[in-house]
Amino acid sequence: MSAQHSFDLVLRGGRIIDPANGVDAVGDLAIADGRIAALAPRVPDGAADRIIDVSGKLVVPGLIDTHAHVFEHVTGRFGLNPDMVGVRSGVSTLVDQGGPSLMTLPAFRRFIAEPARSRTLCFLSAYLVGGLEGHYYPQLYRPDCVDVDATIRAGLANRDLVRGIKAHCEMGGASRWGLEVMKLAKRIAAGIGVPLYVHLGRLWPDAEGGRAVDPDLLVEELIPILEPGDILAHPFTRHPGGFISTRTGEVHPVIHRALERGLTVDVGHGSHFSFEMARRTLAAGIRPHTLGADLHGYNVKAPGGDADPDRAGNPFFGVAPFSLTHAMTELLALGVPLAEVLATVTANPARMLGMAGEIGALAPGMVADVAVLDLRPGAWRLSDNSGETVEAAHMVVPEFSLRAGVPVAVDSPLLPAPVPAAA
Repeated sequence: MSAQHSFDLVLRGGRIIDPANGVDAVGDLAIADGRIAALAPRVPDGAADRIIDVSGKLVVPGLIDTHAHVFEHVTGRFGLNPDMVGVRSGVSTLVDQGGPSLMTLPAFRRFIAEPARSRTLCFLSAYLVGGLEGHYYPQLYRPDCVDVDATIRAGLANRDLVRGIKAHCEMGGASRWGLEVMKLAKRIAAGIGVPLYVHLGRLWPDAEGGRAVDPDLLVEELIPILEPGDILAHPFTRHPGGFISTRTGEVHPVIHRALERGLTVDVGHGSHFSFEMARRTLAAGIRPHTLGADLHGYNVKAPGGDADPDRAGNPFFGVAPFSLTHAMTELLALGVPLAEVLATVTANPARMLGMAGEIGALAPGMVADVAVLDLRPGAWRLSDNSGETVEAAHMVVPEFSLRAGVPVAVDSPLLPAPVPAAA
C-alpha cells in the first residue's frame, strides 16, 4: 500500500456473498496489509494501488476444503501436492484428514504446512502410521497401533496445526477389532479438546474368519461413542455402513438422532459420492455442514501424473480431474441453494476448525482470503462414482483467489474442464 492510497487492492463490482455475516450485495471489496479493509457499494478510484474489475463474478470468503490428502511423498501414492489441491485450485485452506500421525507430524509441518502457499492444517491420525498408502494395509490400523497418551501430547503441542482427530468406523475394521479403535480415537480427541472426524462406509474387506458385521448395527453402536461437534463423513457414500440403511434404503433413524445431539456432516466426496444416495439423504432433510472434496492419488488424474514415480503401477490412479468447486457444482445440481453451498466451504468449516474469527468471512480485519468464482450457466454433464450422469444448470468455476491479500492464479491440472451435456 503506497503512502497516497488507503488500500492495496480493490475487487470492483462483484456480487459479494458472505454467509457468516448475511451479506449478499454487489459492491467493492478493499484489501490492505493482507486483511479485509472495507466493503462498500463503491470505493473511490484513487483509493487503491490496484483495482480488479470482477463484475458478474461471485466474491466470497476463501474456500476451505475440510477433507484433503496432501501429505505428499510421505503417504506414497495417496498424497497430492498441497498447492495443486489448494490455492492453484482456488482453495485457500486445506485440512489433511489423517495423513500425519504423532510420528510424522514434524515432517508434515516442515515439508508440507510451512512451504505451502495454501494454509494447510490437519486432523491428526489416531493411528501411529497415519495415512500411509491411503490406509491400504488394514493390519496397520488395529488397536495396538494406537498410542492415546502420546497422540494427545503431540496434538496439544501442535494445536496451531492440529484441529481434530481422524479415525475409521467401517465393517472391515469392525470384523477384526469391533469398535475399540473408535473408543481410543474419541479419548484422544477429548484429551486434546478437538472434534473427531469419522469415516463411514466400507474401506477394507472383512477379516478372513472374522465375524460378519451388520452395517446398520455398526452405525447404531458408533453414535453413543460420539459427542456434539464430532463429524460424520461420507453421508452420500455408495458403500454399505453409511447414512442409508441396508434394510430400508432410507436414512438410518440413528443418524437423525445423532444430528439432533449436535453431530455434524461432512460430504467427504472422493470415491464415495453417489447421486442416488445424496438424493435420498437430502430428501430426508439432512444437509451437509461442510464439504470436503477428498482428493487423493487414487481418485484423480492430473495431466502428466502417470510419469510420477510415486504413482507408477497404481491401478487406482487416474479416474479424472476433480476439484472442490466441482463438488460445489454437484450440490447445486442436487438442489442445495447457493448460500448453503457457500456456507459449507466458508463459514461452517471455519467454525469447525475453531478459526471463525480469522477465516471463513469477509468482515473488516479478517485475513484477506478471498475466492472469485464464476457461476457459469449452461448444461453441464456431471458423473458420480457409480456411473450415473446428471445435468447441471450452472458450473462453479474458480477465476482466481487471494491468499492473505495476494492474488493467486488458478492453474491446477486437477481442475476439470466443464463438460456440456449432449444436445
